[in-house]
Amino acid sequence: MKWGVIATWRMVYEGVSTAIELFNKNATAGDILETIIKAVEDYPYYKSVGYGGLPNENGEVELDAAFMNGDNLAIGAVAGIKDFKNPISIAKHLAEHERHNILLVSGGAEAYAHKNGFERKNMLTNRAKLMYHNKVAELSATKLKAYDGHDTVGTIVLDSQGSMAAGTSTSGLFMKKPGRVGDSPLSGSGFYVDSTVGGASATGLGEDIMKGCLSYEVVRQMAMLPNKPVQEIIDEVLFNFHQKLKTRFGEVGGISLIAMRNNGEWGVASNVEFSFVVANTNKQPAIYVANPNADFTKTNYDIATKEWLDNYEKRIKSPLK
Repeated sequence: MKWGVIATWRMVYEGVSTAIELFNKNATAGDILETIIKAVEDYPYYKSVGYGGLPNENGEVELDAAFMNGDNLAIGAVAGIKDFKNPISIAKHLAEHERHNILLVSGGAEAYAHKNGFERKNMLTNRAKLMYHNKVAELSATKLKAYDGHDTVGTIVLDSQGSMAAGTSTSGLFMKKPGRVGDSPLSGSGFYVDSTVGGASATGLGEDIMKGCLSYEVVRQMAMLPNKPVQEIIDEVLFNFHQKLKTRFGEVGGISLIAMRNNGEWGVASNVEFSFVVANTNKQPAIYVANPNADFTKTNYDIATKEWLDNYEKRIKSPLK
Protein backbone atom coordinates (compact mmCIF):
# COMPACT_ATOMS: atom_id res chain seq x y z
CA MET A 1 0.00 0.00 0.00
CA LYS A 2 1.31 3.43 -0.90
CA TRP A 3 1.61 6.09 1.81
CA GLY A 4 1.44 9.85 1.49
CA VAL A 5 1.27 13.16 3.34
CA ILE A 6 0.33 16.70 2.41
CA ALA A 7 0.66 19.61 4.83
CA THR A 8 0.30 23.39 4.88
CA TRP A 9 3.17 25.88 4.77
CA ARG A 10 6.94 25.68 4.48
CA MET A 11 7.19 25.35 8.28
CA VAL A 12 6.12 21.69 8.17
CA TYR A 13 8.98 20.49 5.97
CA GLU A 14 11.29 19.36 8.77
CA GLY A 15 8.46 17.51 10.52
CA VAL A 16 7.51 15.69 7.33
CA SER A 17 11.15 14.82 6.66
CA THR A 18 11.50 13.37 10.16
CA ALA A 19 8.32 11.34 9.75
CA ILE A 20 9.58 9.46 6.67
CA GLU A 21 11.26 6.94 8.96
CA LEU A 22 7.93 6.33 10.70
CA PHE A 23 6.23 5.64 7.38
CA ASN A 24 8.93 3.11 6.57
CA LYS A 25 8.36 1.43 9.94
CA ASN A 26 4.61 1.13 9.23
CA ALA A 27 3.61 3.51 12.02
CA THR A 28 -0.02 4.55 12.25
CA ALA A 29 -1.36 7.62 10.47
CA GLY A 30 -2.23 9.19 13.83
CA ASP A 31 1.25 8.76 15.30
CA ILE A 32 2.89 10.06 12.14
CA LEU A 33 0.64 13.11 12.07
CA GLU A 34 1.34 13.88 15.74
CA THR A 35 5.09 13.71 15.10
CA ILE A 36 4.85 16.09 12.14
CA ILE A 37 2.77 18.72 13.92
CA LYS A 38 4.75 18.55 17.17
CA ALA A 39 7.88 19.49 15.22
CA VAL A 40 6.13 22.68 14.11
CA GLU A 41 4.70 23.42 17.57
CA ASP A 42 8.15 23.12 19.15
CA TYR A 43 10.03 25.46 16.79
CA PRO A 44 10.13 28.97 18.31
CA TYR A 45 10.55 30.88 15.02
CA TYR A 46 7.13 29.86 13.68
CA LYS A 47 5.02 32.70 14.97
CA SER A 48 1.61 31.17 14.26
CA VAL A 49 1.83 27.76 15.94
CA GLY A 50 2.74 26.48 19.40
CA TYR A 51 5.84 27.75 21.21
CA GLY A 52 6.60 31.19 19.83
CA GLY A 53 3.05 31.68 18.58
CA LEU A 54 1.90 35.29 18.65
CA PRO A 55 -0.43 36.35 21.48
CA ASN A 56 -3.91 37.82 21.67
CA GLU A 57 -4.54 41.51 22.38
CA ASN A 58 -3.89 40.90 26.10
CA GLY A 59 -0.46 39.42 25.42
CA GLU A 60 -1.53 35.82 26.15
CA VAL A 61 -0.88 32.85 23.84
CA GLU A 62 -4.11 30.91 23.28
CA LEU A 63 -3.69 27.72 21.24
CA ASP A 64 -6.15 25.66 19.18
CA ALA A 65 -5.60 22.14 17.83
CA ALA A 66 -7.57 19.21 16.49
CA PHE A 67 -7.10 15.56 15.53
CA MET A 68 -9.34 13.21 13.53
CA ASN A 69 -9.05 9.48 12.95
CA GLY A 70 -10.26 8.63 9.44
CA ASP A 71 -11.01 5.00 10.28
CA ASN A 72 -13.56 5.50 13.08
CA LEU A 73 -14.20 9.27 12.62
CA ALA A 74 -13.13 9.96 16.23
CA ILE A 75 -12.34 13.63 16.84
CA GLY A 76 -10.54 15.47 19.61
CA ALA A 77 -9.96 19.22 19.78
CA VAL A 78 -8.90 21.97 22.17
CA ALA A 79 -9.41 25.71 21.84
CA GLY A 80 -8.10 28.70 23.74
CA ILE A 81 -5.76 26.52 25.82
CA LYS A 82 -2.90 28.35 27.58
CA ASP A 83 0.42 27.27 29.06
CA PHE A 84 0.47 23.70 27.77
CA LYS A 85 2.99 22.29 25.31
CA ASN A 86 1.90 20.38 22.17
CA PRO A 87 -1.85 20.92 21.96
CA ILE A 88 -1.98 18.42 19.06
CA SER A 89 -1.11 15.66 21.54
CA ILE A 90 -3.88 16.76 23.90
CA ALA A 91 -6.36 16.76 21.01
CA LYS A 92 -5.23 13.29 19.90
CA HIS A 93 -5.59 11.99 23.46
CA LEU A 94 -9.15 13.31 23.55
CA ALA A 95 -9.97 11.53 20.30
CA GLU A 96 -8.56 8.26 21.59
CA HIS A 97 -9.96 8.28 25.14
CA GLU A 98 -13.14 10.35 25.24
CA ARG A 99 -16.46 9.89 23.49
CA HIS A 100 -18.44 12.82 24.89
CA ASN A 101 -15.69 15.46 25.06
CA ILE A 102 -14.85 16.07 21.42
CA LEU A 103 -14.02 19.78 21.91
CA LEU A 104 -12.75 21.25 25.17
CA VAL A 105 -12.06 24.95 25.56
CA SER A 106 -10.02 27.25 27.79
CA GLY A 107 -10.07 26.19 31.46
CA GLY A 108 -11.76 22.89 30.67
CA ALA A 109 -9.05 21.99 28.16
CA GLU A 110 -6.34 23.02 30.63
CA ALA A 111 -7.87 20.93 33.43
CA TYR A 112 -8.03 17.92 31.12
CA ALA A 113 -4.42 18.38 30.04
CA HIS A 114 -3.25 18.71 33.66
CA LYS A 115 -5.21 15.65 34.79
CA ASN A 116 -3.69 13.55 32.02
CA GLY A 117 -0.11 14.59 32.66
CA PHE A 118 0.61 16.86 29.72
CA GLU A 119 3.57 19.21 30.09
CA ARG A 120 2.96 22.76 31.28
CA LYS A 121 5.02 25.42 29.58
CA ASN A 122 4.94 29.18 29.14
CA MET A 123 4.39 29.36 25.38
CA LEU A 124 5.16 33.08 25.09
CA THR A 125 8.74 33.54 23.88
CA ASN A 126 10.75 36.72 24.26
CA ARG A 127 10.67 37.17 20.47
CA ALA A 128 6.86 36.87 20.38
CA LYS A 129 6.61 39.27 23.32
CA LEU A 130 8.71 41.85 21.46
CA MET A 131 6.55 41.46 18.35
CA TYR A 132 3.48 42.00 20.52
CA HIS A 133 4.81 45.21 22.06
CA ASN A 134 5.84 46.48 18.61
CA LYS A 135 2.35 45.79 17.29
CA VAL A 136 0.72 47.54 20.27
CA ALA A 137 2.80 50.64 19.55
CA GLU A 138 1.99 50.45 15.84
CA LEU A 139 -1.75 50.12 16.47
CA SER A 140 -1.69 52.99 18.91
CA ALA A 141 0.13 55.21 16.46
CA THR A 142 -1.74 54.40 13.24
CA LYS A 143 -5.03 52.72 14.25
CA LEU A 144 -4.27 49.81 11.92
CA LYS A 145 -6.32 46.64 12.14
CA ALA A 146 -4.77 43.70 13.91
CA TYR A 147 -2.95 41.08 11.84
CA ASP A 148 -5.28 38.84 9.85
CA GLY A 149 -2.82 36.36 8.38
CA HIS A 150 -3.33 32.63 8.15
CA ASP A 151 -0.62 30.18 9.10
CA THR A 152 -2.34 27.18 10.68
CA VAL A 153 -0.43 23.94 10.25
CA GLY A 154 -2.83 21.43 8.73
CA THR A 155 -1.82 17.89 7.81
CA ILE A 156 -3.41 14.92 6.04
CA VAL A 157 -1.67 11.53 6.40
CA LEU A 158 -2.27 8.24 4.57
CA ASP A 159 -0.32 5.37 6.14
CA SER A 160 0.87 2.14 4.52
CA GLN A 161 -2.13 0.23 5.93
CA GLY A 162 -4.60 2.54 4.17
CA SER A 163 -5.66 4.42 7.30
CA MET A 164 -5.87 8.22 7.29
CA ALA A 165 -5.69 11.02 9.86
CA ALA A 166 -6.10 14.79 9.82
CA GLY A 167 -4.81 17.38 12.27
CA THR A 168 -4.38 21.11 12.82
CA SER A 169 -2.58 23.40 15.26
CA THR A 170 -2.45 27.19 15.55
CA SER A 171 -2.12 30.17 17.85
CA GLY A 172 -4.79 31.90 15.77
CA LEU A 173 -4.83 35.50 14.67
CA PHE A 174 -2.19 37.79 16.12
CA MET A 175 -3.85 40.34 18.43
CA LYS A 176 -7.13 38.44 18.36
CA LYS A 177 -9.84 39.05 20.94
CA PRO A 178 -9.34 36.81 24.00
CA GLY A 179 -11.43 33.68 23.55
CA ARG A 180 -11.60 34.01 19.76
CA VAL A 181 -11.68 30.61 18.04
CA GLY A 182 -11.23 30.18 14.31
CA ASP A 183 -11.84 27.25 11.99
CA SER A 184 -8.82 25.15 12.96
CA PRO A 185 -10.34 23.09 15.83
CA LEU A 186 -13.77 22.82 14.19
CA SER A 187 -14.61 19.60 12.35
CA GLY A 188 -15.65 20.21 8.75
CA SER A 189 -14.15 23.69 8.64
CA GLY A 190 -10.47 23.36 9.54
CA PHE A 191 -10.22 19.64 8.83
CA TYR A 192 -12.07 16.46 7.89
CA VAL A 193 -10.98 12.94 6.98
CA ASP A 194 -12.63 9.63 6.13
CA SER A 195 -10.31 6.72 5.32
CA THR A 196 -12.82 5.35 2.79
CA VAL A 197 -12.62 8.60 0.82
CA GLY A 198 -9.82 11.00 1.78
CA GLY A 199 -9.11 14.10 3.82
CA ALA A 200 -8.82 17.88 3.60
CA SER A 201 -7.59 20.76 5.72
CA ALA A 202 -7.86 24.53 5.55
CA THR A 203 -5.71 27.46 6.57
CA GLY A 204 -6.61 31.10 6.32
CA LEU A 205 -9.06 33.55 7.79
CA GLY A 206 -11.15 31.27 9.98
CA GLU A 207 -14.14 33.56 10.09
CA ASP A 208 -14.51 33.08 6.32
CA ILE A 209 -13.59 29.38 6.16
CA MET A 210 -16.30 28.57 8.71
CA LYS A 211 -18.93 30.14 6.45
CA GLY A 212 -18.39 27.37 3.90
CA CYS A 213 -17.32 24.30 5.97
CA LEU A 214 -14.75 23.92 3.22
CA SER A 215 -12.82 20.87 4.42
CA TYR A 216 -15.95 18.75 4.68
CA GLU A 217 -17.17 20.02 1.33
CA VAL A 218 -13.97 18.87 -0.38
CA VAL A 219 -14.24 15.38 1.14
CA ARG A 220 -17.95 15.20 0.34
CA GLN A 221 -17.29 15.96 -3.31
CA MET A 222 -14.40 13.48 -3.45
CA ALA A 223 -16.87 10.81 -2.29
CA MET A 224 -19.56 11.87 -4.78
CA LEU A 225 -17.13 12.20 -7.70
CA PRO A 226 -14.60 9.37 -7.31
CA ASN A 227 -13.30 9.72 -10.88
CA LYS A 228 -12.90 13.50 -10.84
CA PRO A 229 -9.34 14.75 -10.26
CA VAL A 230 -8.79 16.08 -6.75
CA GLN A 231 -7.20 19.23 -8.15
CA GLU A 232 -10.35 20.07 -10.09
CA ILE A 233 -12.55 19.42 -7.06
CA ILE A 234 -10.53 21.51 -4.64
CA ASP A 235 -10.20 24.43 -7.08
CA GLU A 236 -13.95 24.46 -7.70
CA VAL A 237 -14.78 24.28 -3.99
CA LEU A 238 -12.49 27.15 -3.08
CA PHE A 239 -13.06 29.51 -5.97
CA ASN A 240 -16.84 29.01 -6.14
CA PHE A 241 -16.95 29.90 -2.46
CA HIS A 242 -14.52 32.79 -2.98
CA GLN A 243 -16.86 34.32 -5.57
CA LYS A 244 -19.96 33.62 -3.47
CA LEU A 245 -18.51 35.28 -0.39
CA LYS A 246 -17.25 38.26 -2.36
CA THR A 247 -20.71 38.75 -3.87
CA ARG A 248 -22.77 38.13 -0.74
CA PHE A 249 -20.48 39.48 1.99
CA GLY A 250 -18.50 42.04 0.03
CA GLU A 251 -15.02 40.74 0.77
CA VAL A 252 -13.14 37.50 1.32
CA GLY A 253 -10.01 36.75 3.31
CA GLY A 254 -7.07 34.56 2.42
CA ILE A 255 -8.02 30.88 2.20
CA SER A 256 -5.92 27.85 1.26
CA LEU A 257 -6.98 24.19 1.09
CA ILE A 258 -5.11 20.90 0.83
CA ALA A 259 -6.59 17.47 0.13
CA MET A 260 -5.59 13.85 -0.42
CA ARG A 261 -7.62 10.86 -1.58
CA ASN A 262 -7.21 7.48 0.07
CA ASN A 263 -5.18 6.39 -2.97
CA GLY A 264 -2.63 9.17 -2.42
CA GLU A 265 -3.84 11.56 -5.14
CA TRP A 266 -3.59 15.14 -3.86
CA GLY A 267 -4.59 18.68 -4.69
CA VAL A 268 -4.23 22.22 -3.38
CA ALA A 269 -6.15 25.45 -3.88
CA SER A 270 -5.46 28.98 -2.67
CA ASN A 271 -6.62 32.54 -3.29
CA VAL A 272 -3.28 33.92 -2.02
CA GLU A 273 0.37 32.89 -2.24
CA PHE A 274 0.65 29.69 -0.25
CA SER A 275 3.40 27.17 0.46
CA PHE A 276 2.86 23.48 1.19
CA VAL A 277 4.75 20.21 1.50
CA VAL A 278 4.09 16.82 -0.12
CA ALA A 279 5.78 13.45 0.30
CA ASN A 280 4.77 9.92 -0.66
CA THR A 281 6.08 6.45 -1.40
CA ASN A 282 7.73 7.62 -4.61
CA LYS A 283 8.54 11.21 -3.67
CA GLN A 284 10.88 12.75 -1.12
CA PRO A 285 9.47 15.74 0.84
CA ALA A 286 9.18 18.75 -1.44
CA ILE A 287 8.19 22.37 -0.79
CA TYR A 288 5.82 23.97 -3.29
CA VAL A 289 4.57 27.52 -3.72
CA ALA A 290 1.02 28.03 -5.01
CA ASN A 291 -0.79 31.09 -6.36
CA PRO A 292 -4.25 31.68 -7.84
CA ASN A 293 -4.57 32.56 -11.51
CA ALA A 294 -5.66 36.05 -12.51
CA ASP A 295 -9.41 35.35 -12.59
CA PHE A 296 -9.48 33.19 -9.43
CA THR A 297 -10.58 29.95 -11.08
CA LYS A 298 -7.48 27.78 -10.84
CA THR A 299 -4.42 27.27 -8.64
CA ASN A 300 -0.93 27.14 -10.11
CA TYR A 301 2.01 25.77 -8.16
CA ASP A 302 5.64 24.80 -8.58
CA ILE A 303 8.63 23.70 -6.52
CA ALA A 304 9.91 26.53 -4.31
CA THR A 305 13.00 28.21 -5.69
CA LYS A 306 16.21 28.62 -3.72
CA GLU A 307 15.61 32.38 -3.71
CA TRP A 308 12.13 31.91 -2.21
CA LEU A 309 13.47 29.54 0.45
CA ASP A 310 16.37 31.85 1.34
CA ASN A 311 14.01 34.81 1.69
CA TYR A 312 11.72 32.73 3.89
CA GLU A 313 14.53 31.83 6.29
CA LYS A 314 15.72 35.42 6.40
CA ARG A 315 12.21 36.70 7.10
CA ILE A 316 11.31 34.40 9.98
CA LYS A 317 14.69 34.79 11.71
CA SER A 318 15.37 38.47 11.12
CA PRO A 319 16.43 40.35 14.27
CA LEU A 320 13.81 42.44 16.00
CA LYS A 321 14.22 45.83 17.62
